[in-house]
Amino acid sequence: MIKLFSIEIVSVCPLARFSLFWYSLRMSLNWKEINVILEELDLAESYIQAIVQPGYDSIALYTYKNSTAKTVFISLAPGACRINETRKKIPKNDKPLRFMEFLKKRIKGGKITRVEQLEKERIIKLEIAAAGEEFFMFIRLWSGAANIIVTDACLNILDVFFRRPKRNEVTGGVFVLPVPHSESESKDASFTVRTFEDISQTDSRLSFNEKVEAWYSDHAQTLSREALLEQAKKLYTVRKSRMIKALKRLESKRSEFLEADTWKHLGDLVLAYGHLIKPDSAILVCTDYETDKEISISIDPKKRVQENAQHYYDQYKKAVSGIEDLEFDIKKAKNDIAKLDADYELVVNEQNPIAIQQLIRKQNKPKQQLKKEHPGLVYEIDGWRILVGRTAGENDELLRRHVKGFDMWLHTRDWAGGYVFIKNRPGKSIPLEILLNAGNLAVYYSKARKAQTADLYYTQVKHLRRAKNAPKGTVLPSNEKNLTVTLDQERLRVMETCQKE
Repeated sequence: MIKLFSIEIVSVCPLARFSLFWYSLRMSLNWKEINVILEELDLAESYIQAIVQPGYDSIALYTYKNSTAKTVFISLAPGACRINETRKKIPKNDKPLRFMEFLKKRIKGGKITRVEQLEKERIIKLEIAAAGEEFFMFIRLWSGAANIIVTDACLNILDVFFRRPKRNEVTGGVFVLPVPHSESESKDASFTVRTFEDISQTDSRLSFNEKVEAWYSDHAQTLSREALLEQAKKLYTVRKSRMIKALKRLESKRSEFLEADTWKHLGDLVLAYGHLIKPDSAILVCTDYETDKEISISIDPKKRVQENAQHYYDQYKKAVSGIEDLEFDIKKAKNDIAKLDADYELVVNEQNPIAIQQLIRKQNKPKQQLKKEHPGLVYEIDGWRILVGRTAGENDELLRRHVKGFDMWLHTRDWAGGYVFIKNRPGKSIPLEILLNAGNLAVYYSKARKAQTADLYYTQVKHLRRAKNAPKGTVLPSNEKNLTVTLDQERLRVMETCQKE
């Protein structure tokens, strides 16, 4: 019995529910349409040259037969299940996926010896000979339970696209063929081969495969370019709104720091009119020489005039330092917004729905799921890679797994902070500019940031020795050299543009 996919709608009239149900069915190919597709594809005696899995619900087989190459696209998306030839470029996924790697290992280079559609089911059976073995690939295009199952000749499951333990569709299970059934003539007649008259491409010479490809590009729920662009717009709007709010908060904070000159002026007034301070008085009353108005300044009666003035000078320095940090953060926030705009523009200009889907998935992936190549931060400039650990954990992880003996290590002397590493390039000496870039990062990601200047020591990783019974990541260097670095805001801005995600 053919299994159908239904959509459960809450608080919707029965007629609307049925309409949505039927539309979902019509989105997927029926068994008659699959039959036409397979006749046109003529895959028997084809060789599988390559396999690409662009997403988590689709895969493409690159086949070759009689000097003709075909790309067979298989979608397992609910409500859009199909198989057809495509001439669109199939984008590779940003990381190797389990099922694709399995197929590449077992059937890549193999020959499709036989193609069969099981009875009137939406199940396709490919018999494949590869490396002296025989494999069966079952492609089930049921809207609610689509899957690709690869078995040996005895129907023992080797791997599946979607692992479904309740159906015993897991490695080591046994694939159960559907029970043959008889359809009434009336029910059989209800399945028709669509003409796809509503596609954007109206050329009557189009093959059925080409019509299917065009129709799904225009209408498919999950692969429609228009639907995907709408999804991308919503994602972009929400994300940009959050980023703009964060930027406004930073700019608002900056406006507060811009009053830093007030602290310095108060210090100057204390020094200028310190002789007017009355014994045990907590207030200095004087005339502001800039405004000719009387002003009251809070002071500590237990401190000397110079100490009270220094208090205001310290407030001034703190504010100035805060402004510099804020300017850096504001610049980064603006760069992030610009990058978001560029990424969105890339999506809008993309014509391939599959590529759009992949771009959206990349943008919408939760940060906690993003697997980074390195812990901490990574910068690349002029062919040099710089790694920055910001915490003891990141420092330790970089030391253990990501740096080697000839890589250069930098750290602030007498200040707590992160480790900075310059990856070695065989046969090349580290240029001074690269060393200064790394040195600025070492100061910036340390307690010396507020001081703006710090002494660093640097040496190769092979000269580092772990300290016993010390906190995580603590090392004792030898053969180190010294370097004094004063933070260069322009250099830091350049480095910000070189940061890798």
